[in-house]
Amino acid sequence: MADINSICSDVVKQVDSALGCAVVDLDSGLLLGVAHNIPYFTQSYLDAVAAAAVDMFRGKNVQAVEDMIANMRGNNKTQLIKEVQMTTENTFHFMAVVPDKPNALVVLITSKKVNLGMGWVAVRQSLNKIGPLCP
Repeated sequence: MADINSICSDVVKQVDSALGCAVVDLDSGLLLGVAHNIPYFTQSYLDAVAAAAVDMFRGKNVQAVEDMIANMRGNNKTQLIKEVQMTTENTFHFMAVVPDKPNALVVLITSKKVNLGMGWVAVRQSLNKIGPLCP
């Protein structure tokens, strides 16, 4: 059975223009697994990206909006955001919550040369492999 790091490595190898892939614990912000091919992706850089991802999915403002939506609909609060695609000057970031593991997030970072569909296919195909390995 593969571990999270090797699944992340497979995603990086599978996607042309992939720079790195990681699995982030949305409760703690810790990296559960990571693979990359970029020398400047230091531990502190990876930790900062993980913290930013946690803010996008579980940050104070996101939680406030989710509370408002739940109150308006008369529902219990749920974590509504499941996927996010973010674009920076030079990269695309594909992020998806692992089904049945709402506190695990897969993040794929690519150059802007990537086919967007291929980025999403790789992320979504990895979710079922990563899920059983997450706490």
